[in-house]
Amino acid sequence: MSGLSRRGLLRGAVYGAGAAVSASALSGCGSIAGSVASADEIQYWTLFTGPDGELMKTMTRNVEKRVPDLKVRTTVLDWGPPYYTKLAMASAGGRSPDVAIMHLTRLAGYAPGGLLDPWDTDLLAEFGLKQDDLNKTLVKRSLYQGTPYAIPLDTHPFVVFFDRDVMDKAGLLTGDGQLVPFESPKHALELMDKLRKDTGKLGPVFGHANDAAMGWRMFWTLFSQTGATFDLTGERAEIDEDTAVEVVRFMADLARDSRTMDVQTAIAAFANGRSPMIFSGEWDMATYKTALKDKLGGSPIPTFYDRPAGASDSHALVLPHQDNPDPEHRRRTHRFVAELVKSGLTWASAGHIPAYTPAVSSAGYAKLRPQSEYAGAAQQLVLDPPVWFAGSGSDFQTRMCQALDPALGGSSSAASAVRTMVSQINTLMAQPNPA
Repeated sequence: MSGLSRRGLLRGAVYGAGAAVSASALSGCGSIAGSVASADEIQYWTLFTGPDGELMKTMTRNVEKRVPDLKVRTTVLDWGPPYYTKLAMASAGGRSPDVAIMHLTRLAGYAPGGLLDPWDTDLLAEFGLKQDDLNKTLVKRSLYQGTPYAIPLDTHPFVVFFDRDVMDKAGLLTGDGQLVPFESPKHALELMDKLRKDTGKLGPVFGHANDAAMGWRMFWTLFSQTGATFDLTGERAEIDEDTAVEVVRFMADLARDSRTMDVQTAIAAFANGRSPMIFSGEWDMATYKTALKDKLGGSPIPTFYDRPAGASDSHALVLPHQDNPDPEHRRRTHRFVAELVKSGLTWASAGHIPAYTPAVSSAGYAKLRPQSEYAGAAQQLVLDPPVWFAGSGSDFQTRMCQALDPALGGSSSAASAVRTMVSQINTLMAQPNPA
């Protein structure tokens, strides 16, 4: 191959794919990966900021206290395309950290190109983390060619939050404080009209406008509940477009009180009491808890169609590729990850559902509300299609939301939105994976 190694070709492909980020991304990556550190320190890249970032720092410090031989140097990077570009460049360029956070839905864009190394599950089990103790759906999605390339820390699903007092007075809660079942999309819309009439408030809110993910999350949730065809394994997409149009129409009807609401406006409407119900990511739980306190209720996304399903992703831990990893250093990295994942109960305080199932079944987790109320969402997960261009923070999700927004806002038809979605998907499918 003209003297070029496969690794050299891979580097060229990744650097070419990251050209749009060019100098700033490369210099940032170089300064981070090249920082002075002890040879014994585990280099750990994360994308957690704000409360999640502080909680991760606490968990990391607690691991170091429990295991004095472990020393961890954490580097926090802005999440989204810049994070994933830097991670790819570091892996291809031989300057990767020892371990990094990756959304599980991005795995298909990294493992096939040799940008990640596989985990030694026997070694993890030696440190008390068995694959059987992890969420089965996430474990299955963590495999590439039957080998584990990611260890899930959590799942962070799309759920519904509500004001217990208002919803109870409107007769929309069961005896155990959960939402009444919705028998169909039509039945759900009838109940939402009743909610508006009985309370004088808005119906459910949903911050989709001008957002790069929320519209897609709701669509993927509802479409997955239908069980209809959405196959991206061939050269062109095979999608049940009639069902997709039906779903988009329902989304528009469901969001009639929030047609122009962005995420922050929808959050404010719920937190301020203008709406007693919001479709949201569980990562906003702390904001709602501060506003509603004990009145805050939570639930997995209701089953509007034929089967339970809710869009989700997972913060997972990966081993960015290293040409010649030191066996003892890799051993310490495995121990760090095992201890971190087993700290799932602490991580749950942020709202995330631990991938470590003993934490979810513990008495301590049962006391967390509303976390324990929507824990069932972990049993009905639907992650993005396993293709290289999909996943959290991807251009794919942005394109899907841009296609959906006009229909949800009432300025175009559901059929037009679906045609645009399918066209955009086929455009992406025609492009090669840059890795």
